Amino acid sequence: MDMDGASSVVLQALTQATSQDTAVLKPAEEQLRQWETQPGFYSVLLNIFNNHMLDVNVRWLAVLYFKNGIDRYWRRVAPHALSEEEKTSLRAGLITNFNEPVNQIATQIAVLIAKVARLDCPRQWPELIPILLESVKGQDGLQQHRALLTFYHVTKTLASKRLAQDRRLFQDLASGIYSFACSLWSHHTDCFLQQIYARDEAGALSSLERTLLNYLTLSSSLSFQGFLNAVFERLKQFLECCRQVGPDSTCREKLEKIIILYTKVLLDFLEYHPCAFIPLIQRSLEFAVSYLFTPAGEGVTFERFIVQCMNLIKIIVKNDAYKPSKNLDDSKPESLEAHKIKTAFFTHPTLTEIGRRLVSHYFLLTEEELAMWEEDPESFAVEETGGDSWKYSLRPCTEVLFLDIFHNYNQTLIPVLLDMVQNLQVYNAVGLAAYELFDNVDFDQWFKNQLLGELQVGHHRYKLIRRRVIWLIGQWISVKFKSDLRPLLYEVILSLMQDPDLVVRQLKTPSCFCKLLIFRTEQFLPYLESIFGLLFQLLQQVTECDTKMQVLHVISCVIERVNIQIRPYVGCLVQYLPLLWKQSEEHNMLRCAILTTLIHLVQGLGAESKNLYPFLLPVIQLSTDVSQPPHVYLLEDGLELWLVTLENSPAITPELLRIFQNMSALLELSSENLRTCFQIVNAYLYLSATDFLQNYAESLCRAFCNLLKDITNEGQVQVLKVVEIALKVSPILGAHMFQPLLPHVFRGIVDGERYPVVMSTYLGIMGRILLQNSSFFSSLLTQMASECSQKMDQLLGSVIEMWVDRMDNITQPERRKLSSLALLSLLPSDNSVIQDKFCGIINISVEALHDVMTEDSETGTFKDCMLMSHFEEPKLSDDEEPPTEQDKRKKLLALEDPVHSVSLQQFVYEKLKAQQAMMGDQGFGVLMETVDTELVRQLQEFLQGL
Repeated sequence: MDMDGASSVVLQALTQATSQDTAVLKPAEEQLRQWETQPGFYSVLLNIFNNHMLDVNVRWLAVLYFKNGIDRYWRRVAPHALSEEEKTSLRAGLITNFNEPVNQIATQIAVLIAKVARLDCPRQWPELIPILLESVKGQDGLQQHRALLTFYHVTKTLASKRLAQDRRLFQDLASGIYSFACSLWSHHTDCFLQQIYARDEAGALSSLERTLLNYLTLSSSLSFQGFLNAVFERLKQFLECCRQVGPDSTCREKLEKIIILYTKVLLDFLEYHPCAFIPLIQRSLEFAVSYLFTPAGEGVTFERFIVQCMNLIKIIVKNDAYKPSKNLDDSKPESLEAHKIKTAFFTHPTLTEIGRRLVSHYFLLTEEELAMWEEDPESFAVEETGGDSWKYSLRPCTEVLFLDIFHNYNQTLIPVLLDMVQNLQVYNAVGLAAYELFDNVDFDQWFKNQLLGELQVGHHRYKLIRRRVIWLIGQWISVKFKSDLRPLLYEVILSLMQDPDLVVRQLKTPSCFCKLLIFRTEQFLPYLESIFGLLFQLLQQVTECDTKMQVLHVISCVIERVNIQIRPYVGCLVQYLPLLWKQSEEHNMLRCAILTTLIHLVQGLGAESKNLYPFLLPVIQLSTDVSQPPHVYLLEDGLELWLVTLENSPAITPELLRIFQNMSALLELSSENLRTCFQIVNAYLYLSATDFLQNYAESLCRAFCNLLKDITNEGQVQVLKVVEIALKVSPILGAHMFQPLLPHVFRGIVDGERYPVVMSTYLGIMGRILLQNSSFFSSLLTQMASECSQKMDQLLGSVIEMWVDRMDNITQPERRKLSSLALLSLLPSDNSVIQDKFCGIINISVEALHDVMTEDSETGTFKDCMLMSHFEEPKLSDDEEPPTEQDKRKKLLALEDPVHSVSLQQFVYEKLKAQQAMMGDQGFGVLMETVDTELVRQLQEFLQGL
């Protein structure tokens, strides 16, 4: 590319590529894409983004194209790689000056220099680091900042290389620049501190930014303990600075940010290099405990810093690398050293003070938290705190630290905690440490002798204690609570539910309330009518949308637990829900809660749920209609309700069939709900295949054909399973209705589909057709032979050969038996191709016999374990859910399925006898000689007695 002539055309193309007009944008992008491999293109880009007079957007785009080019063409082995001459020129141009005025572009340039450095430094680019260091020493503020920015990105990138040789090179490089980087960091930090005390806020901000860049550069290599030791001193200085600057100061925000970054480096080093951190354990614990549990932290700490310090203590306490083995002789020296340091630090007085301060200071609710608890107690329910929230939020972090320290030092802390049991604030601690206190607290006696009495105190000012006691019982009920006491607890709950104010507030922690309902059904049933009735009354009385949602959550929990036992008591709820649904038209989250309740209600009512259809079906219709705005909120629960309604439906109705009109649009969405959509289709097939396929097979088949063009292997399996179920339920109609999809299946088998689960499903579909609709299989074979320009026999031979070859892809015993039955159904035959594949058919049959035949230990004979002769209602325990109507339909269908109604042993015998009769003994004997003798022996063993 001619540099002089190219600059103007590249500049024009970049300008057009920043246009909002796609008619201008697209051709420009295509032209730039073609130039990517042209020699000289990146030199032109370098000149453009270094020209500060040009439009910022154009320069930004030039940097991005340059950066992408490094990824694609900088390596010598890359296709269309840049020449060494051009790369040398580009490297020199990148570090000519560090005076980029635009922050975003400066950052991008620093990143692309780091990308080149990762590939070329130090071997091909030895001058990079010296030039950066020289520029950092300059007096020009902008140049110094940009050089520091680049220095940080280069160091960070080089430190990320993982090959041993690269690591050694980086260590050599880091050793050479470490002293300079430390002195620079120290200089800028001292400048910042001086400017803070001189109240020069503008200068302090500038120095703080440079301090941060220096610090990030140093922290890219975490192998320098001297640097990390210095971090503690700087942290103390920065924390003292917090006293000097007001809470609204611009510096305060940046100051807190850098304090968090400093502590984060300590945490990262501890997490990723625990053994190297051992010399820092003592100082880390002294620092964190001093600021968290002594007066040293008063007035200077802030929430995120407290959380970081708690995490520091927690990780040190819990780290497996710091724990000796049970057999001390097997322990690593570093583990013993770390354990010794921890043991020396965590003395009895220190642990006592930490335990008391955690419980009496950090566990206490502030006035603001008490006010928030009045409005939303759910935020303070420990069981609702999940994921990694302990790393970032103070209350869960406090609770996790308490648990870890208590677990590791319980001998010291149990007496401390038991001494505090009489105070309200320890209820939280005793609840959190329930498992640790299992052997030390007689909770059953505590419940009977004290907690029960506190729950019965009705004074208004005692409501906080009642709520905390109920939460505490919820924590212990699954740990240590005699089942004999549960009826007494239900009596208390009934009593408490007479106070709507208390119940409304307690139900705002529904998972806590639901824990109280962990029961044996027979124990709870005497209270079911009363508790359910009070919950229903409460649902009617409360007015806040959020409270109604929480009440519905608990109602759903009760229905789910008692299942069909709920049927006598739901009449009022069934009558009320349509009114509540209408009232909640503007409250989609409340409607989601109603949908969840309906899901459990339908499951509890079973076939009786048909009486809900006048309300239920319009709800499903609205919730799953993607043309209606509420579907954004209601779709997932609406689909689940649709599915359980079908599963529990005793028979199809025109209205239930009509809802399926919503499905075409849902399948086009290809969303995360696609799996549920397929389950709904399958449920319709089980419910009424004939009515369903006659009404919707055409549109469904069209949607499936579109899906198969762009879908994952897992999604393809879901589509094919629908076809497979249709063939199982109605072999003739299913094959006819899904005929457009079957050539795809046929080609997949012949071509040897590589994904095993897909191939297994292909063979399941083809097995159904071959076994149960042979005339359709013949017409399909004729069609495919014509399309493939092959003879029918030749194509049939290819199918059988691939079937035999890929039998191992089929893992389900049912499908393996089906394959055997299907291929055996080709016998008897005088077709030379089928006889040529006879050995493979016998091979598959013997494999399937091994899968399904079990030996009777008494008679020594074999029987097919998949045979089903009649349908029996299963006997259920109290904890088992009764079968749905769909479960019953599947069982009845299985009775008619050849897989479960035909003895494979008998089928093999009859087909071989028929083949023998057709060919004569001599011909059949020659045919059997093509089969391996060991297979013949196994076959004869299975067929003994027939």
